[in-house]
Amino acid sequence: MLVVGSASIHTARFARGLCEAGQPVVLVTHGAMPVEPHAALLDVVSLDLSVRAWHAPRRLRRLMQRWSPRVVHAHQANSVGWHAGRAAHGSGVPVVLTLWGSDVLAMPSISPLHRWMVRRALAAAAAWTADARTVLEAAVALHGSSRPAPQAHWIPLGIDDPPPRPLQGPGARQERRILSCRLHKPIYRIDAVVAAFAALAQDQPAWTLEVAASGPGTGDLVRLAAERGVAGRVEFTGMLGPAALARSYQRAALFASVPVSDGTSVSLLEAMAAGCMPVLSDLPANREWVTDGRNGVLVADIGELEQGLRRAIAWWESGRWASEGIAPNLQTIREKALFKVNVQQFLALYARLAGGPAS
Repeated sequence: MLVVGSASIHTARFARGLCEAGQPVVLVTHGAMPVEPHAALLDVVSLDLSVRAWHAPRRLRRLMQRWSPRVVHAHQANSVGWHAGRAAHGSGVPVVLTLWGSDVLAMPSISPLHRWMVRRALAAAAAWTADARTVLEAAVALHGSSRPAPQAHWIPLGIDDPPPRPLQGPGARQERRILSCRLHKPIYRIDAVVAAFAALAQDQPAWTLEVAASGPGTGDLVRLAAERGVAGRVEFTGMLGPAALARSYQRAALFASVPVSDGTSVSLLEAMAAGCMPVLSDLPANREWVTDGRNGVLVADIGELEQGLRRAIAWWESGRWASEGIAPNLQTIREKALFKVNVQQFLALYARLAGGPAS
């Protein structure tokens, strides 16, 4: 299996999951990154897979000739997927293209060139996968109706086994704490989370906000908390390792994630498994997991985020979240979003496309 993607922890995690399931993998990433060794990880190669890297398909073809993969799996319909499709063209090796959300929801609107590139990546694939049905629908619309679309499969990129008993409710170890752990980029609107918390902080003195992760906007967020007078109640914890992040989920009563657009966020699935109440932007992908008032809070307009957080706080403080909201979320994760199960779905797809067990 040749896996091609960005130098992202998500790409590395996917490759690791295949390896742990016994699938040999050659991993190619756009830029170098540390990857944990595994007996089934045959090679890790760093390539320039940017849009201007015209040599990229030739280098990918050389890797294909060396390793003879039965399937090429590209992550994202951006320059990575475009180069992978060009490399595999005429080889007889099918391409699986996993869509991450922004590649088909946002990138095509950047420019006509970006739209063309995304459409070419989509057209070169034998199958698409995504963890949100709305993303697959957007891909179908972009692909157009002039020719049959590739197979489309909804396969979440789920989480490791959830804790057997999530922490829950007042009096447990879960704290009056709101967690934000998306990257500090404009699309994720972490500034709106900080501002909404500052607006409710005065009459909710027991509540605090943890802003994990980092990004280009970290400095601005720290300044915003200071300007709004809540610097002492907003904890910036930076990029957290798996154990520390799991602890943050378990401590938090609420999980806030309000991006402009998104597919299914792994952080949402992790929060649901840990018993956090999700407070989310009202996006189609989020509605696939959360129904407002039943197992979380959806905010239709970013200006309503303060009220959404207040609703969530009242729900949690009443004790009803512990008795009504946690169990449905944990059941959903167990049924649909365990990574080991999802990996088996990918392996079955490879076998169908390649006409036998993938290798």
